Amino acid sequence: MPQLSQKIVVPVVYVAAVFMSILDSTVVNVTLPVIARRFDVQPEQGHAVVIGYLLSLAVFMPASGWLADRFGVKRVFLTALALFVVASGLCGLARSLPELVGFRIVQGAGGGLVVPVGMAMVLRAFPPIERPRATRLMNLATIIAPASGPVLGGLLTVQLSWRYVFLVNVPIGVLAFLFGLLFLTQKSDAVVRRFDVTGFLLSGCGFGAAVYALSEGPDRGWTQPDVIATGVLGFGLLIALVRVELRAAGPLLNLRLLGNRPFRTNSSLTVLTSASFLGILYLMPQFLQTVRGFDPLESGLTTFPEAVGVVITLQIIARVYPRIGPRRLQLTGLVALAVIVGCMALIGLDTPRWQIVVLMFLSGVSMGFVFMPTQTAAFASMPAEELGQASALYNVGRQLGSAAGVAGLSTVVAALGSDGDGPGLVAYRAGFFTAATVALLAAAVALTTRDADAAPTMKPRERVADRG
Repeated sequence: MPQLSQKIVVPVVYVAAVFMSILDSTVVNVTLPVIARRFDVQPEQGHAVVIGYLLSLAVFMPASGWLADRFGVKRVFLTALALFVVASGLCGLARSLPELVGFRIVQGAGGGLVVPVGMAMVLRAFPPIERPRATRLMNLATIIAPASGPVLGGLLTVQLSWRYVFLVNVPIGVLAFLFGLLFLTQKSDAVVRRFDVTGFLLSGCGFGAAVYALSEGPDRGWTQPDVIATGVLGFGLLIALVRVELRAAGPLLNLRLLGNRPFRTNSSLTVLTSASFLGILYLMPQFLQTVRGFDPLESGLTTFPEAVGVVITLQIIARVYPRIGPRRLQLTGLVALAVIVGCMALIGLDTPRWQIVVLMFLSGVSMGFVFMPTQTAAFASMPAEELGQASALYNVGRQLGSAAGVAGLSTVVAALGSDGDGPGLVAYRAGFFTAATVALLAAAVALTTRDADAAPTMKPRERVADRG
């Protein structure tokens, strides 16, 4: 059988698999009321379908780097993809809520491994100078998936059944698996260490408890006993994890990689931009439905232009980045994002829908200046043998940033409640101003970015002098 170039094979299987995994973090939200009615349970009980998936992601993602180094990226990636696809099919056939939650946990285990292992696979397939193009492809999945979740979930639920929200993954996943099985050839070149059991237990329990608290706190209240207990437990375990992993000879999460300046700076930026991006994608649909009275599908179509803006901008930024480096692109995008989100805070009860669509599109354009340069620069000087560990650490930070962003903005809105100017209008305005503040904080971090650190990913004769 003829061998295809890995620069073709890897992006194809990565985009297909990661799109499904990230999509399943948001697409189910629209279907929760329908699922609750189908299984005759309270709506808050149906929320376990989302929580189970997020907790499983948090538990298994930290172990992805070690597994890829130990068993090879192809084997781990395809196993995780198969697990995800089988679990998706079982979710679509579930006969009770406990069954569905159990299958979602299995699905989350596959998704928690697919994303970081797939990223490491892409980074290994492309030398640093070619990574701007590769990162553009990776960002297609991580940006379009969360934005299209509400739209796809609404369409499938209304036109077919909530079960197809899960079943739609099966044919896509099977094709991606077979393609990868036939043509993927990558192996890990990292030195394999003994499995860090202590690190796995601390990270799994710590991240799981933290994600549970961040997910439940905004909806049920931060004073609930289980939210307080898991929040404190998660915080304590993560502190212990840092202490243990910095001393371990072969840590599960190699925190020493944060000593690499471009990786540290751009990973911090990723946490903040994920908080802002996912926070806005969560906040705007809630605002449109609760304050403006849009239905779920209408609100999804109104917010989707954000993804369109990102995709269009990525095509331009991928060509500009090798000439000018990450710093000025990041600063331009983040300052513009802060201004645009600040304008979102001024949306009123009578603001025309087209203006909201334009603001969402422009916010996507702004984020297009940030995503690709940040991800490319983060791994610019990372040794090939460390890419698996670095990808795991990077994606854990992105996942926590996303959860923290949604939790933080939800808490701001919940704290202010309703007002006389309209149902919750002032509360949502405060939420958008908070998101704008997070974008400005990210811009402050971007000031510390040095273009010289990203030199391996830039054109040699056009590398700019560091102006930071």
